[in-house]
Amino acid sequence: MNDDPDPSPDGADRTLGTALRRWRDRTGPGDAGLPREQARARRAPGLRREELAALAGVSVDYVIRLEQGRASSPSGQVLAALARALRLTPAERDHLYLLAGQSPPVPRQICAHLTPGVLRLLDQMAATPVGVHDAAWNLVAWNPLYAALMGDPSALRGRERNVPWQHFTGGAGSARVTHGGPAATARFEAAMAADLRAATARYPSDPDLRALVAELRAASARFAALWDTHEVGVHTADAKTVHHPRVGPLELTCDVLTAPGTDVRLVLHTPAPGTDAADKLRLLDVLDTQAMAQTTTHAMTPAPESA
Repeated sequence: MNDDPDPSPDGADRTLGTALRRWRDRTGPGDAGLPREQARARRAPGLRREELAALAGVSVDYVIRLEQGRASSPSGQVLAALARALRLTPAERDHLYLLAGQSPPVPRQICAHLTPGVLRLLDQMAATPVGVHDAAWNLVAWNPLYAALMGDPSALRGRERNVPWQHFTGGAGSARVTHGGPAATARFEAAMAADLRAATARYPSDPDLRALVAELRAASARFAALWDTHEVGVHTADAKTVHHPRVGPLELTCDVLTAPGTDVRLVLHTPAPGTDAADKLRLLDVLDTQAMAQTTTHAMTPAPESA
């Protein structure tokens, strides 16, 4: 419990107020950037109301009314200031907006920032080909075995690094990939179009994403028909065959993992144990990975250019 008492009236709707108080209780002065001396002579380490008010640029009375449930419609500017002052995570910030009856802020453009955790995964999953994509399915990073399997993507530019563009237009890419029979191909295409539509809802102002969709609709009647269904979804898994020029076809399962708090997708390519594909992947590891490692480890590049 904080030093300042809770003057909330009994029976008030305090869903938002309760959340604010809990977040305030857990945030110490040092965590919020205040002098640590202010943590002395406290019964609890959390922020006082006047401290939160000062950090957020609002009055103490307004903080009290928020915690009591008597201030029912805080502005987006106030919510953003409270989220910063309380050091909320992105998920907590979105929850704050929803509690206040507002839509969480939408980022304007796709971000392909790779966290240290994603980079560690690329290091640690050396025996699995891993490609990293942004929300528009542009390839932004890869590990050496991915380059050995798919071909070194370093020379690819613009749309050549975009998965739906390569598939729907037959454009140049890093490797020839098929998705099984017609039914499997249709499922992949529908999932990819639905995933892109979901991305446009999250990033309505991203110019490259809008351009990608427009170019795909113009270049591919199949994509245009799928886009016009208005289906929205997330692409999470796939089975495909990579036709490698040195070891032949490899049948692989692709699992899509999303880095927490981001739209960065890690695509893991794995063969079934004991299969011919597993043997071929080990052979590729021996033949190509050592040579590739000098130039492709953490091959992070700028966001692909528009075609």
